[in-house]
Amino acid sequence: MLYISKLLANHKYAKSMMALGCSMLLLGGSIAQPVVASETELTQVESVVEVVEPINTIDAVPEIDTRLPYEELRRFASVFAAIKNRYVEPVDNAKLVDAAINGMLDDLDPHSTYLNEEAFANLQEATEGSFGGLGIEINETSNKEIEIISPIEDSPAARAGILPGDVIVKIDGESIKSTTLNEVVKKLRGKPGTSIELSVRRGEEVLDLTIERDMIKVQSVRSKMLENDIAYVRVSQFQERTVEELVKNLRAFKNKPKALVLDLRNDPGGLLNAAVGVAGAFIEPEKLVVYTKSRGEVNLRYRVVPSDYSLNHRDPLKGLPSWSREIPMVVLINIGSASASEIVAGALQDYERATIMGNRSFGKGSVQVVLALGDDTGVKLTVARYYTPKDRSIQARGIEPDIVVTDTADGDFFNIRREADLSDHLSSESASEVTENLIDDAESADKANQVDESDKDNETKQSESVDASASTAVADSEADVVEDGIIIIEEAEKIESETAEDGSSFEMYTFGSDEDYQLQQAVKYLIGEHLEPNE
Repeated sequence: MLYISKLLANHKYAKSMMALGCSMLLLGGSIAQPVVASETELTQVESVVEVVEPINTIDAVPEIDTRLPYEELRRFASVFAAIKNRYVEPVDNAKLVDAAINGMLDDLDPHSTYLNEEAFANLQEATEGSFGGLGIEINETSNKEIEIISPIEDSPAARAGILPGDVIVKIDGESIKSTTLNEVVKKLRGKPGTSIELSVRRGEEVLDLTIERDMIKVQSVRSKMLENDIAYVRVSQFQERTVEELVKNLRAFKNKPKALVLDLRNDPGGLLNAAVGVAGAFIEPEKLVVYTKSRGEVNLRYRVVPSDYSLNHRDPLKGLPSWSREIPMVVLINIGSASASEIVAGALQDYERATIMGNRSFGKGSVQVVLALGDDTGVKLTVARYYTPKDRSIQARGIEPDIVVTDTADGDFFNIRREADLSDHLSSESASEVTENLIDDAESADKANQVDESDKDNETKQSESVDASASTAVADSEADVVEDGIIIIEEAEKIESETAEDGSSFEMYTFGSDEDYQLQQAVKYLIGEHLEPNE
């Protein structure tokens, strides 16, 4: 069985492969992360724990016979020989073997996939470097359409008005029908400064946009002080330096805030160590943040200790302001919060360290490892589920907020699909596995009463598994973290209008801006004001 403990330090792709992806063909993600992709074309998914290992070093579960029966092997060899000898045109050996591997993985969950040379190489690029592109996270739906999960903040795509849920129909005037996700990724990426014509379908309308590519360097942590001395910190992805940047942002507040809002909305995931470190900034050292459970019953536990959240043997939480573990907190989540975001939200919820507000998260709670097939290709395989400290499985369920707040005052804005909507998604665990230590529904109902008696039906319940429908989810976009320095969010202008199903108009807003309804409700909650019940 393969676990993270067996990282090969000398493998050229081993450095940062402990990734939780929101589904990345980048986890997205992380959002998410399908076959999901971002322009980095990494294949990690939202909560993906990515580890590169030679496949012949994997320890098998003792009671499982992994030998291939002779009759099955002979049947495979017979088909291979028939194709080589009788097919109407010559077929390359490598192409046949790749197809056979893909065939084996196709019957598993959507996040188990084969990484060809290009995808395998991009795995490293996506976690370590920057790239030229538009800054969008995409996935391939069950009907083979290329859907935009989310534009990366302050990217060319975001500035052009690209919205979650838009469907790409043409690139540079050419239809992408029958074009694979990887091929679309190649077309989107390019030299910074070059332009691309993108046609996207939004509802019944097709929009033609000309967008100039740029270097995409994701700023994973931003912050500012709100009125009433409430600190606002947004984590947009979990990357190599996210914990370090979080501490810098917290230290940048000149005075101790009275309360804090941690914004994880549309955060598709990222690196596992970053998730542990971010949670550790708000809970006491040594506490359990997350653990994994596999078929072999072997659990890996991740606690607030430097060895579990540091990649370079230094403690990025050193110098953390003491108030960060003391002041009242709200964590904002939504349908685009996946993987690492769900780990953080789940841990803070279990320890009652923060009140979770927003809407149910994405539900990416499975663990993947990358198995190297030689130096150039690999297999990404789902090997476990991860669990919150109180034994809750997030897979296909997500995190239920303590206080449900829609995206806008008029209803939900973002229209993407959750993990449970993926075809052949991995189910949550059986009911018998969650009978102990689950959060008491009555406690959630009590929290609901703090908002409004009439609103309690919207409050926290342990979510049921959702029947699978045809579709997919979130991608995690791993690019180079911004260089040292504190990034402060400035008020942003409204960039787009969207029409709801009932014909009413939703205005796209920037997280953290004056138009951010969920943030407004979080601030009201923290200062003790009455919240507006969702209709």
